[in-house]
Amino acid sequence: MKTLFSIFIFSLSLMPIMAQTPRQQGRYNEIGEDGTLRQQGNNGNATDSTNADKEIPKGLYTWTVDPRFGDRHTVVPDTVPYMYMNSIFSTGLRGEYNTTGNLGAPRIARVFTDRKERGQFIFTQPYDYIVTPVENFRFTNTLSPFTNLSYNNCGNHTNGEDHLTASFAVNAGKKLGVGFKADYLYGRGYYNEQATSHFNFSLYGSYTGDRYEAHLLASTNHQKVTENGGITNDDYITHPEIFNENYQSSEIPTALRRNWNRNDNQHVFLSHRYNLGYNRKVPMTQAEIEAKKFAMASKKEAEEKAAKEKAIKDAKREGRDIDEDQIGKSPTFSGRPANASVAEDGKRPANGQPSDSIASAGRVAVGSKAVADSLIAAENKQAEDTSWMKNEYVPVTSFIHTVDFHNYQRIYQAYQTPKDFYLDNFAVNETYGGDSIYDQTKHWSLRNTLAISMLEGFNKWAKAGLKIFAAHELRHFTLPDADAMRSWNEHSVYVGGQIVKAQGKTLHYNAVGEFGVIGADIGSVKVDGGVDLNFPLFKDTVTLAASGFYHHERPSFYYRHYQSKHFWWDNEDLAYYDHIRAQGLLGYQKTRTRLRVAYDLIRNYTYFATGYTTKNNARLFNNVSVKQSEKSISLLTAELTQEFTLGPLNWETSLTLQKSSDDTALPLPLLNAYTNLYLRFRVARVLSCDLGADARYFTTYNAPEYVPGIGQYAAQANAEKVTTGNYPIVNVYANFHLKHTRFFVMMSHLNAGMGNKKYFLTPHYPLNERVLRLGVSWNFYN
Repeated sequence: MKTLFSIFIFSLSLMPIMAQTPRQQGRYNEIGEDGTLRQQGNNGNATDSTNADKEIPKGLYTWTVDPRFGDRHTVVPDTVPYMYMNSIFSTGLRGEYNTTGNLGAPRIARVFTDRKERGQFIFTQPYDYIVTPVENFRFTNTLSPFTNLSYNNCGNHTNGEDHLTASFAVNAGKKLGVGFKADYLYGRGYYNEQATSHFNFSLYGSYTGDRYEAHLLASTNHQKVTENGGITNDDYITHPEIFNENYQSSEIPTALRRNWNRNDNQHVFLSHRYNLGYNRKVPMTQAEIEAKKFAMASKKEAEEKAAKEKAIKDAKREGRDIDEDQIGKSPTFSGRPANASVAEDGKRPANGQPSDSIASAGRVAVGSKAVADSLIAAENKQAEDTSWMKNEYVPVTSFIHTVDFHNYQRIYQAYQTPKDFYLDNFAVNETYGGDSIYDQTKHWSLRNTLAISMLEGFNKWAKAGLKIFAAHELRHFTLPDADAMRSWNEHSVYVGGQIVKAQGKTLHYNAVGEFGVIGADIGSVKVDGGVDLNFPLFKDTVTLAASGFYHHERPSFYYRHYQSKHFWWDNEDLAYYDHIRAQGLLGYQKTRTRLRVAYDLIRNYTYFATGYTTKNNARLFNNVSVKQSEKSISLLTAELTQEFTLGPLNWETSLTLQKSSDDTALPLPLLNAYTNLYLRFRVARVLSCDLGADARYFTTYNAPEYVPGIGQYAAQANAEKVTTGNYPIVNVYANFHLKHTRFFVMMSHLNAGMGNKKYFLTPHYPLNERVLRLGVSWNFYN
């Protein structure tokens, strides 16, 4: 695989040279409609101006949809070269996540305001790098079929990592778009018992008609993660000199062997609506104009080809000779001479000049050739302007239906368990006995939402859009019991509404509320809102934005109930928790400054806590419990992002400060920092390059432990806690962009073995050492 990758990179390096090769050398650079290769503008026969001018339109539009209403939100296509080299990491673009070290490993955000809202099935949430929620999935509309192939690699067949992604999108007309995405990730792991394997396949489609709109997304995920419980002694990393032998990463002892977490899940999402409204004429976009020209040129080419074939066939049937090169060529005419006259019954007027019957009939006189040309140009301009207009349907009222179905299965499987590794042993009906484990749980949910929407601007007295909705959700869970599998069913009914203003450039706002009125979630409240103001300052734009929410919710099912061989709790009496957040954002494009400030207040914060006893390099009597904070937790967050450019030199820095009032229940690092210093330049005027180094750092704190038995991060409950942090991680890279191709070369963790060597994000789970990484992403338009 590395050999193929090297050949591919070498081929890319030759493209700038090949691009300068003259056409006369016979290089084929165009594919005809019949699939034959030829030089552009040279068919080997007569010149075809239609074919020479025709270009494949390259237009790719992407958007996400609101999971409740299916509203579209335009986003940038995932094809930009900026920061491509960091998109491969489970730790995030700027290293803001803690992981257990390997590619595709479970993760948790260190910045609390970036953590996703908890769902019902908590076991897939640490894998949001792979399992994409509906609100983050990109739907597409493309002017020509679009394909993307991405691949990154490091290491070898024993310890390396491979990540291959393939996506395809195509449109059947302007309204119907379909596509798929396949994502395969395999991390063998540089440490023992650390392999990860994830496979995702998503199939999607969208129909954006005037009166009817629909979005469909179906996806499946298969995930298998080998659990090693962390290394037995952190000194193998931080103080290797105390051991008599030098240990390679793969030789360091780990707490567990032959243990796995498996997740299989399927998802189906459908949101559709019927719109009532009216039509109006609007100009086409430049991309739409190019697409129409392409279609017109293709149609003309097909007609000329058919006419030529018919003429040749007719000539052969009639026995005539025909010059094939002249078929289809337009005849040329010299036109009427400037001094030509039109006779009128052979009579001449008294002045000796012939009369013009058309003029005498009332025709407007054209006094000069310039005037005539102006009139002809005006007529052509009017026809052209009309050609590049399109009908736009303006919806006023929409009737919306959304259905969201999820199906999950999670298995924790162990063939070996160290003696006294767990504190408790419970009698459950499982596949295996002895020290083996087969903890299994299943969950499915079905949610239907009905809504009526009065769109923004539907009335001159009501500038904002309004929605009202009702939703029903049915949830089913199974867990192993003493004799058989036990099941639970929950259903809830919600009502709510939304007010939104998204049009215009200055002021936008959005507020939505949902209230549980019947069933398991009766009394729940979710109110979310946001507003932004954009105004000019010193010939640029300043953005002031604010957002916030109030959530009063019941803890999800697996905090209330869990049954397995070594962990068991029934907490039906858990109190509803309250979470209030107020957040402000200031952005100034001229100075490229972004400031974010947030305040969180949480009552009855619900979390996992874990404890164990350390003895002879073994962590024994592991236990997990669910806790609710007895006091309210307040959290203040401030984040500053600044970018500088001086010629080819670029420097970007992001600093995040956060302070929790309860470091036991909600431990967070005081400072998270990311900095990126690079040179941006071009090679041979076609190859863009970012050459630089970046670093991520956070201060020391009592980081959450990872618990393999439940696949979750948990606060440390031991009196003596393990700290992580105060260690920078430095990468150097060269990130390239050539036409439709992005590729990079990177040396990650360049400073491995330096400083205090505490390269742990999660207690007892060291990061990979210095690794050379390669990656490429290639877009095709055809």
